[in-house]
Amino acid sequence: MDGNTTDWRLGEPRALYCTEDFITELFCRVDAALADVSKHRQARLWPGEVVTLAILYALKAKGERAFYRWADRDLRPLFPNLPDRTRLFRLFAKHRDWTDRFLAGPTFFGLADSFGVEMINTLRLGRSPRQIGRRGKCGRRWIGGVKLGVCCNCRGEICAWDADLAMAYDADAFGHLIARFADDMIVLADSSFHKSPYHRPDYAKDPDPPNLKVCPRGRWGERRLVQTVLSMLSGGCALKRVTERCWANLMAHLGAAVAAFNVLVRWLPGEARLAIAQFSL
Repeated sequence: MDGNTTDWRLGEPRALYCTEDFITELFCRVDAALADVSKHRQARLWPGEVVTLAILYALKAKGERAFYRWADRDLRPLFPNLPDRTRLFRLFAKHRDWTDRFLAGPTFFGLADSFGVEMINTLRLGRSPRQIGRRGKCGRRWIGGVKLGVCCNCRGEICAWDADLAMAYDADAFGHLIARFADDMIVLADSSFHKSPYHRPDYAKDPDPPNLKVCPRGRWGERRLVQTVLSMLSGGCALKRVTERCWANLMAHLGAAVAAFNVLVRWLPGEARLAIAQFSL
């Protein structure tokens, strides 16, 4: 962590603040959100410890083996019951629903967008049956991987998310994220979320969600906020390139990254802008 930073709890300058203090405060926040979740009698880790480690994995922005080497070497005093690497990541996948507790609530206006998550070079697609990434065009370029779709409120906090193959059309893959808030939030999105019957006749029977507001290019500059959110996710949590090879682990990784983003943007009191760079490990 940066030596000259801000006290996480008080929002006041502090000369020295170590990684251990940040992780301790992070665990307190996570454990408070999971206070009603009971620990299994045979489990070695408490629910708050599992989610804290998952968030640290998303923030560390390394592969599974590199993260576990770091956790085993440096975090043993904080997590003395740290299990083996494979068991730890199975716990992340099994309890992915715990990260949904950190999703934000809707506001009057919201935003939706998607971006590509690369998993493999496009020239290597099809070489192994274990690959889950697919070829698709995201951000005007071809990638081999998946798409992450998010729906956030006017404060930039993520309210809902989902993932699909890179070839998926946004209206089909992530339209349900917008429809989820049909009674609570008007969602601004680009034309890729519009189900045009000119492209597919069956869209006439399945129209857009009533709360979707399609914004033409160059208008509604408020939509730039969602680009900031996606940029912080891809930069702070290194989601431009991931290494998972099964959907359960991939969804656990994305869920932990979304939970980490929401926890960190609410961290410092009185912040008028989104910022998570100071929390990088």
